[in-house]
Amino acid sequence: MITSDSKIQRWKCTVAYDGTAFAGWQIQPNGETVQSVIEARLSEVFKTPIDITGSGRTDSGVHARGQVFHFDAHWAHDAQKLLTAMRIGLPPTIQILTAKKVPATFHARFSAKGKTYHYHICHGGFADPFTQAFTWSMARTLDVAAMRKAAKLLVGTHDFRAFTAIPGSGIEKEDTVRTVRRIDITTRGPRLRIDVEGNGFLYKMVRSLTGALVDVGVGRLTPDDIPVILASQVRTQRVFTAPPQGLCLVKVFY
Repeated sequence: MITSDSKIQRWKCTVAYDGTAFAGWQIQPNGETVQSVIEARLSEVFKTPIDITGSGRTDSGVHARGQVFHFDAHWAHDAQKLLTAMRIGLPPTIQILTAKKVPATFHARFSAKGKTYHYHICHGGFADPFTQAFTWSMARTLDVAAMRKAAKLLVGTHDFRAFTAIPGSGIEKEDTVRTVRRIDITTRGPRLRIDVEGNGFLYKMVRSLTGALVDVGVGRLTPDDIPVILASQVRTQRVFTAPPQGLCLVKVFY
């Protein structure tokens, strides 16, 4: 929070990370997270504890190319020197891409207008060892045409309660209506990428949408099952959560 000290400035940063070895973005009692590593580095740079606020959490094993966070601190030099100072000491799996001053009214989470995620799949074989950590590999060949038909039925404003995994009674306290602006499925040989863009996403929603589309691709579900599952507003075993390593947060829109 901005204090009465006029020297305190709000900073907006973009960060990319390989989430393989981290217990997600958000600080947890057990396990190293991306947020905890960045906060530790910033606290070294500023010689005082620094808290950061992200645009949202990513799960354990999920990656990002364009996660956004903000923090408040006084820095007497330019943004490039801050960027250099932040980068020094971070592990190679976390890289700060941009840093700039923003108004105190900016909020990484609440100012966001939407997000884009990519989910990477290798089907009909296995990914090479250089992409395995970022891809869901499967031996079965997917019916991409059926997946695209199903994807069209998920676009729009819906109650996605059946495609979230909020534990316990938490789901009763959260608005589960979201707008999915587009779902594009592109292929290149055995590689498949699902692009999902929306105004916001529920806990494990993108992985759940992906799991449902893959189930359509292998014939466990049909495209006609998708609107039925949506209308049920109940999370059941019919919806499979895709593994985390194929998912990447690509961009946050403001």
